[in-house]
Amino acid sequence: MAKSLTEEFSKYETARILGARALQLAMDAPILIKMSGEELEKLRYDPLKIAEIELKSGVLPIAIKRPMPTKKEAKLKKEKIEEKKPEKEDEEIIEKEIKEEKKIKEEGEIMELAQPEDEVEEEEETEEGIE
Repeated sequence: MAKSLTEEFSKYETARILGARALQLAMDAPILIKMSGEELEKLRYDPLKIAEIELKSGVLPIAIKRPMPTKKEAKLKKEKIEEKKPEKEDEEIIEKEIKEEKKIKEEGEIMELAQPEDEVEEEEETEEGIE
């Protein structure tokens, strides 16, 4: 039974279990197996060695959850995107918008960039109007 428990765990899992249990023992957790004082002295009260003995004896209530990858294969399907043809109402709206844009372009004036001289002239005109 002792071999089967240690064979179940990988070396990383074993190291993690032993480290966690040794930390518990170092913080005065009770020992789960009966050991005489002579045996503890022989181990020099080393929590890591005590944890190893507990793991080999199978008394540790520790379970390991291993995430297993799912081996499902799925094929991606291309979705066909159908272009909608505008309905009659939509066509009418689009035509109206185009007419309005043309009308705005024809009626609108062409805007030019402001020149520094233009701004100075405006300021002089306002000063003349005040006097």
